[in-house]
Amino acid sequence: MRVCGSVSAGVFHFMTVGHPARESETLASIRKMLLAMLVLGVIGTSGELVLLGHFEMPLQWIPIVLLSAAVIVLAWHLRAPGPASVTTIKVLMAVFVAAGALGVVLHYKGNIEFERELNPAEGGFVFLRKTLAGATPVLAPGAMTLLGLIGLAYTYRHPYAAVLSGQEREI
Repeated sequence: MRVCGSVSAGVFHFMTVGHPARESETLASIRKMLLAMLVLGVIGTSGELVLLGHFEMPLQWIPIVLLSAAVIVLAWHLRAPGPASVTTIKVLMAVFVAAGALGVVLHYKGNIEFERELNPAEGGFVFLRKTLAGATPVLAPGAMTLLGLIGLAYTYRHPYAAVLSGQEREI
């Protein structure tokens, strides 16, 4: 395991800002930016879904419930950061990634049904294009996946995660 660490440190040496001793300071700044992006993304996506009325059917509540949970967890983490809040963020963000993928599938299936009703005989590339650009935006749930990935990047080798596992890691 030590070999991988030294190899990756050598390969990514060009990514340090200024002197390599400042790397931990740089990483701490990047971690703060990721958290800020996550908070803004969660708040913005929540607002957008509420304004769109994304709660007509039970499955449409999934992102709203997850985003609401994220607001609570992120507020907890900002107020009292610790191993439990970092772990909770990590788990919730993994669920975000899965929910985003599920949302893409559900939007796509809904568009297929809609397009089949409008144009039952249509097929091929024209049908695919109309399905992807259909009644519901197929890639919109990807925002949940992106937020999940930002959150996972934020928690990756987080100092509090090291405390929880009993290991000391440098930031």
